[in-house]
Amino acid sequence: MKCSLDHERALRQKGFPLVVGIDEAGRGPLAGPVVAAAVVLADGFHHDRLDDSKKLTARQRDELYSELTSRADINWAVAIVEPDEVDRLNILEATHEAMRRAVAGIVPDPDHALIDGLPVLPFPIPQTALVGGDGLSFSIAAASVIAKVTRDRIMVAMDAQYPGYEFAQHKGYGTALHLAKLRAHGPCPIHRKSFSPVRQAVLPLT
Repeated sequence: MKCSLDHERALRQKGFPLVVGIDEAGRGPLAGPVVAAAVVLADGFHHDRLDDSKKLTARQRDELYSELTSRADINWAVAIVEPDEVDRLNILEATHEAMRRAVAGIVPDPDHALIDGLPVLPFPIPQTALVGGDGLSFSIAAASVIAKVTRDRIMVAMDAQYPGYEFAQHKGYGTALHLAKLRAHGPCPIHRKSFSPVRQAVLPLT
């Protein structure tokens, strides 16, 4: 099944005129923030290339990001939860908090949310959770692209700030390269200290 506005239109027919799609990026990495995006699309929106961000190349995501964020008929917002807050809340609660903050950035207030994955509780507006929603709903797919590109760009910037970790390559995920750099250098300030591989990392003997 391809992305469409079918879920958005069904909700509008039920009396929810302003439907927002929500998705996140960065739940799994060992470093960097969790980023959530919220997107409201016009009723007639269609796009031949928009899909789940994981199915797209980095170049395709960048092109779609530029298009989506520059169109006057698309209402969007992003929210960022930093690594220290991830450690304080736990990753699930941090992800949910990012989603709540993202939807709070949409003006006027949406009437209903389409959320990728499982329900988020509590949530400020009615919601419908769609497992695999980033491949079903254009609104969620747009949110997935905006969240992913936003987070990737943050991690590229972090690569310049902490050059020993190769963040531009692995974006903070637990790749073999990242784990090797973590063992070599120990955690840096953007590592999630509550994640097991980071807790277990020790600085080399000098």
